[in-house]
Amino acid sequence: MTTTRYDIGLSKLAEIDGNAGQNVIESLQSICPDLARYTIEFPFGDIYQRPQLDLKSREIGTVAALTAIGHCAPQLNVHINGALNVGCSPEEIIEIILQMAVYAGFPAALNGMFVAKDVFIERGLIKA
Repeated sequence: MTTTRYDIGLSKLAEIDGNAGQNVIESLQSICPDLARYTIEFPFGDIYQRPQLDLKSREIGTVAALTAIGHCAPQLNVHINGALNVGCSPEEIIEIILQMAVYAGFPAALNGMFVAKDVFIERGLIKA
């Protein structure tokens, strides 16, 4: 039996994001199932499979990029959870977001830090 890009991507998505990633995919089914499929196949089925970076490094880059964009709070939430799932510590995530103040500005870093705070509270890593 041949494993498809979709199957490979779905497995990698579950490894990184657990239920959070699956919830995103399911939420797209009623409006644009093709976008859900593309989200599974391209980033997770193709890019995240490449051996040049480990999952922790990929999530560090993703958290930095989403923080720098500045208006991707739901996606940043998923990827901060993913970063924690693949071995990033809360302190590392804080430093990644703090560094983005230099390159993306304080508003982007503030938005990112508040998303991180929410994730950390939800996971019981800090108190509200």
